[in-house]
Amino acid sequence: MDEASARLLKFFEGRRLTPVQRRIAHCLVRRAADAPYLSSVEVARAAGVSQPSVTRFAVALGYDGYPALRRALRDPDRPAPGAAAGAAGPDTDGAGAGAVRPSRRVEGANPHQQAVLAELEHLRQLAALLADPRPVEEAARLLAASRPLPVLGLRAAAAQAAGFAWFAAKVHPDVRPLTVGGSELVDRIEAAAGAGAGALLCFALPRYPREVIPALAAARAAGLRVVLVADTAFPVVAEPGDLVLPAAVGTALSFDTACAPMMLGRVLLEAMCDVLPDAEGRLERFETRAAERGLFVE
Repeated sequence: MDEASARLLKFFEGRRLTPVQRRIAHCLVRRAADAPYLSSVEVARAAGVSQPSVTRFAVALGYDGYPALRRALRDPDRPAPGAAAGAAGPDTDGAGAGAVRPSRRVEGANPHQQAVLAELEHLRQLAALLADPRPVEEAARLLAASRPLPVLGLRAAAAQAAGFAWFAAKVHPDVRPLTVGGSELVDRIEAAAGAGAGALLCFALPRYPREVIPALAAARAAGLRVVLVADTAFPVVAEPGDLVLPAAVGTALSFDTACAPMMLGRVLLEAMCDVLPDAEGRLERFETRAAERGLFVE
């Protein structure tokens, strides 16, 4: 990667952008030498998006419009309007607990390598947070004791919730994945509470679906303790009584990467296995049945 592309990539790094806006950013990085002189129409054509999308992209970065952004691109090291040094942006927590530090950059690495390196940094941050095992242990006790155990995750977070629920069902007697929204979502949460659930696990990752808010409100109203695996220690969907376990998502590619939240989910499962009374026995019985049925290619 040349110096101009590297500087421009740093300019966009860590900003919360939609997939369309990330396409625009990546296009500008690829054409870094020309970017400060391209019109919004030219950028739109090169990125394969509409011209209004380019304007919205500039506004999302804090500028009055694309001309102001184009002027700023001539000096990528200059912060955007309102982005005072050290100030917390919309997707950081400032200097407080759970803050996500900027990822380390490696000179000469291409954008795909930088994305992987950023995920490695997120995993290092997660490892540092896990130095205090008490939050995960508390969450594991709550979830292990819940019968049934509802696991919520919508849209981008659905894959995380489904994966967690699939593995949790190997050691927990009644896991209920909730990965589809709609008018029946609250019904399913209330049914789980009526059946004896004491807690609900929610994967809350950006962009947060609007349906998550009433779903979590229904869970709290039904007396369920909410455990959140989220991209920040202070997600907008959380309430003071929730137990939040933060793990950063990557934003270097067109679509978010969630290696750290997935890893945190597996750590939480491991902690649940430590407190579920028959977890080892359930796993052994599964392996026996799997061998008898020939489920896996050896």
